[in-house]
Amino acid sequence: MYQVLLFDLDGTLTASGEGITKSVQYALRKLGREAEDLKALEVFVGPPLLEQFVRYCGMSEEEAVKGVHYYRERYNVTGLFENRPYEGIREMLETLNGKGYTLGVASSKPDGLVKRILEHFGLTGYFQEIVGSDPDKMKMSKADVIEIVLDRLGYQDRREAAVMIGDRNQDVNGARQAGISCIGVTYGYGSYEELSEAGADKIVKSVKELEEYLLKGQ
Repeated sequence: MYQVLLFDLDGTLTASGEGITKSVQYALRKLGREAEDLKALEVFVGPPLLEQFVRYCGMSEEEAVKGVHYYRERYNVTGLFENRPYEGIREMLETLNGKGYTLGVASSKPDGLVKRILEHFGLTGYFQEIVGSDPDKMKMSKADVIEIVLDRLGYQDRREAAVMIGDRNQDVNGARQAGISCIGVTYGYGSYEELSEAGADKIVKSVKELEEYLLKGQ
């Protein structure tokens, strides 16, 4: 079925909500806005930050750029490690590697942070390519990131062999724009309804179910 498996990071490989929401809260307070409900700030887990500050908080683009700057003040030092791999992720990656799959990471998080987090949790070695967004390009899309991974892996002309795995509609939309399939996971921060409405090809509710589905393609 699939040969190349591209994983999102936040909400798919790791439960990163605590560090992200606390860093968004920090940024909002620096901008003179109150945000006490961390659960409500989980809308920031996954999508590009600039986009969410504009859409969710009603900021101008200029204010949103400041928000991203303040967010990084906290996140790049403390928030990125307020995080943990989901139970069963390491074992699944090891199994998939052993079965001959090519694994990659395609994340909207800045490239350097993606690599620091994976290295911190000892997950780097499972992936043939790890790509995050360019921190100097505020409007880099998920599809842009996916395209880079496909190019580096040599699958630009074999897109039917690749699938994106993620927990938010941005993952599904990015996969669609890049011309590949997408598996949605509901153990992260997106709901079944969100993923279904976006058009995910398959939706699973646990790491175990994801592994079982992927191995059926062997």
